[in-house]
Amino acid sequence: MPTRRQLLSAAGLLLGGSAMTGCSSASPAATAARAPVRRVVRGADLSFTLQMEAIGARYRDGGAVAPVERLLAARGANLVRLRAWVAPPAGYSTLESALTLGRRAHDEGCDILLDLHYSDFWADQYSQSVPAAWADQDLGRLVDTVRSYTRDAVAAFARQGTPLSMIQIGNEITTGMLWPAGKVYDRGHEHWDDFVRLLKAGLDGALDGATARLETMIHIDRGGDTGGARYFYDAITARGVTFDLIGLSYYPFWHGSLDTLAANLGDLARRYGKDVLVVETSYPWTLQQADGTEYYAARLDELPDVARFPVSPEGQAAYFEGLRAVVDAVPDGRGRGFVVWEPEWLPGVGWDVGEGNPYANLTMFDWTGAGLPSLAAFRA
Repeated sequence: MPTRRQLLSAAGLLLGGSAMTGCSSASPAATAARAPVRRVVRGADLSFTLQMEAIGARYRDGGAVAPVERLLAARGANLVRLRAWVAPPAGYSTLESALTLGRRAHDEGCDILLDLHYSDFWADQYSQSVPAAWADQDLGRLVDTVRSYTRDAVAAFARQGTPLSMIQIGNEITTGMLWPAGKVYDRGHEHWDDFVRLLKAGLDGALDGATARLETMIHIDRGGDTGGARYFYDAITARGVTFDLIGLSYYPFWHGSLDTLAANLGDLARRYGKDVLVVETSYPWTLQQADGTEYYAARLDELPDVARFPVSPEGQAAYFEGLRAVVDAVPDGRGRGFVVWEPEWLPGVGWDVGEGNPYANLTMFDWTGAGLPSLAAFRA
């Protein structure tokens, strides 16, 4: 089976060059729901929290044990990102678990970003499997399902008194979503129109379900790839996709140096006139093995800025200071902030049932649950 690193490299061949631009209109109600709320984001994806707590993980930051969202909020975090799968393996991220964690985040004063994968399990640039329960639907029915599913998810957060501040329509959808119906690259050709129908259905559903101002995000994996990011966003805006935020994954061991990120963020902000958010990022604090699983960040030569940011707790903290500076320097104040991916995902819970944790050296807590110096990155 190819490694994630090999698949990312292969996926890099799919995008490049330039395309088109365009826009579309929205109803007054939709426009009001989409009105931007320009709060600078210092966030974390905490989707594994319930699974970690179920195996006894406890977190502390120089004092008593406390829920991880409380510790991060005390450091200045103001947003929690939560993923939802349609029908994942038992115990993994469902809408119900996201609602539970959303209540907890809201109680700590944090905004909520919902990351809908539109899949039963991991969806990203090289895997966007349609949920099994939707597999027999043709494109028209799938469009209706995506809209109603998204509407109901947004409405569920509103009903419990924790309305969403942001929503992602898909996760790392660089190559489409809900394959095969929404697969962009297939048999040597590009198929944007069906993908865009599904994307618009999700955006419409989000605004259908919103009872408060809600920002919509389109998220891809091209943190260090200016050409690839342009190609994607040109293609969807040319087809009338209207959204608020550009969301990027940026992992330096896959996506290049902070300089490449800075160039991409600046280009996107100027080209589309939108805020840009680094919605996934992390950096290693150790190369020591936890459970024998191969790490995604496993070697020094995979880290383009390792001279600036050595693999150590202090080096990890320095990386986040560098990231803050890059985001703050985006032209016209369009750098919206960053979201650390799963800083609480300690060894003991696998990415799948019976598997290990390839991110265990990218946490912001050591393996006893003690906070690392990088937690300072969440300050205002």
